[in-house]
Amino acid sequence: MKVAAIQMKAIPGDVDKNLAAAKSLAGQAFAHGAGMVILPEFFTSAVGFAPVMKSAARPLDGPVTKMLAGLAKKHDGAIGGSFLAKKKGGCFNTFVMAFPDGSLYYHDKDQPTMWENCYYEGGSDDGVLETPLGKIGVALCWELVRTRTARRLLNRVDLVVGGSCWWDLPDKKLPGYTHAVREKNHAIMEETPSRFARLLGCPVIHAAHAGELSCKTPLLPWFPYTSRFLGQTQIVDRSGEVLARMEQSDGDGFITAQLEWPGSRPPSESIPDRFWIPDIPLPIRFAWWYQNLHGKIYYRLHGSGHKARKEKTR
Repeated sequence: MKVAAIQMKAIPGDVDKNLAAAKSLAGQAFAHGAGMVILPEFFTSAVGFAPVMKSAARPLDGPVTKMLAGLAKKHDGAIGGSFLAKKKGGCFNTFVMAFPDGSLYYHDKDQPTMWENCYYEGGSDDGVLETPLGKIGVALCWELVRTRTARRLLNRVDLVVGGSCWWDLPDKKLPGYTHAVREKNHAIMEETPSRFARLLGCPVIHAAHAGELSCKTPLLPWFPYTSRFLGQTQIVDRSGEVLARMEQSDGDGFITAQLEWPGSRPPSESIPDRFWIPDIPLPIRFAWWYQNLHGKIYYRLHGSGHKARKEKTR
């Protein structure tokens, strides 16, 4: 099958404009012969620590899912992407995959990353979708760098789809955030789709964001976080070879490639015996720890879960 991965320069929090851009890019990819199109994580909003993110979530069964279902039917193909979805009395980062027969499949990202904790909670499903095209695994952004994700998908899927909203370090330097740490962050992002393919022995379709990011820094109100998303939209075969790629500098667009599946091969790399797949630099692990803690408190006080609980007490 010819498959496509979309790269976006989404405007943080502007759901209407991002939805229109995603629809246009997906339509172009289908018109170029793709039978499956994958959109980035948070394709409706991107993500940053900013007040506008409080209004970025949409009902799971609302306009975003309806758009995906409509595109699948119109183009007789499969399409998937994740967005901030309100359901179950809270908010989740939900990947929805739609097929032309009207069927829908879902995965909730298992754990938010850093300031993402402010806007949604983790899910509990295994990320394995039993679809008309076979068993498809879903992994979103930092799910792709955790060994537990690889373990729960190993020998259970023939294809992995997903995307990232992976941001760069801030332009303004913080203590410990050296050039070497920045370069390591870039290298991890670039290598992640290929390495995940080698760990599972199956192809990976990875869609990403490549736009600018300007937001606040949790617990550091005096420090503006001005940066960008890292791009690296890739289609990778089951041996880990990159068949098509878009860099951050390429901006909006899409890539296509011919993929063969099912027919996974034995993994060519073993899953490490640790929490992270790559070696995450210490300053980034520290940000992960303190922003996770801050975000969980913020979500309880201000997020969709808080709003749902208030409604129940009325």
